[in-house]
Amino acid sequence: MNYTEQQAEWITQQILHELAARKSPAASATAPVALEIPVGVSNRHIHLCREDMDILFGYGSTLTRFKAVKQPGQYAAEEVVTLRGPKGELSNVRVLGPLRNTTQVEISVADGFALGAKAPVRMSGDLLESPGIDIIGPKGRVVKHNGMIVAWRHIHISPQEAEQHGLRDGMEIDVKTDGPRGGVLSHVVVRVTADAVLELHIDVEEANGFGLRNGDRVRGIKQDVRHG
Repeated sequence: MNYTEQQAEWITQQILHELAARKSPAASATAPVALEIPVGVSNRHIHLCREDMDILFGYGSTLTRFKAVKQPGQYAAEEVVTLRGPKGELSNVRVLGPLRNTTQVEISVADGFALGAKAPVRMSGDLLESPGIDIIGPKGRVVKHNGMIVAWRHIHISPQEAEQHGLRDGMEIDVKTDGPRGGVLSHVVVRVTADAVLELHIDVEEANGFGLRNGDRVRGIKQDVRHG
């Protein structure tokens, strides 16, 4: 075999290797991945820190479990508070347990209109420069200077399921829902935690807009986009 024939054979082998790589599982990992996700609809609620719990419900008070939510260790408590803003107030806002390090209020956009405060759409814990609110309980009142947000739509998923579907913590995916009001929810953030149960968290307004209820299922479509 002369030099020209050897060169032609080498080029042919390179082309074959490249075609094989394109068909391999590693290369197909970037293709959209279908994922059936149960829906969890979140109404307005509040997470309290120990200090604010003491003021609102009495020193050393504890939350009384009302019912469990899907994520392990979390629950809706029997305790409720009133939120008071510049224009109005919302009563019977349920406390979610367990207690956290920082108090956080999660409302809808319409709730913000009722209160007279424009809460930003944020991931949980991102409270910088968010509006404040007065919180009223049976034993006292707390004035917060920040801490109120509209929760960013997100998916809870375990590391095992995330790996199976090629998902990473913090990335964004699209979610497709069928039915008479079906459509696509974009910019859904993936939250990967060790004990997570697969669930899409959306608020009441998003659920109503797409005709979704607790327990309905939607399809996640992978998009290689990083949140933030």
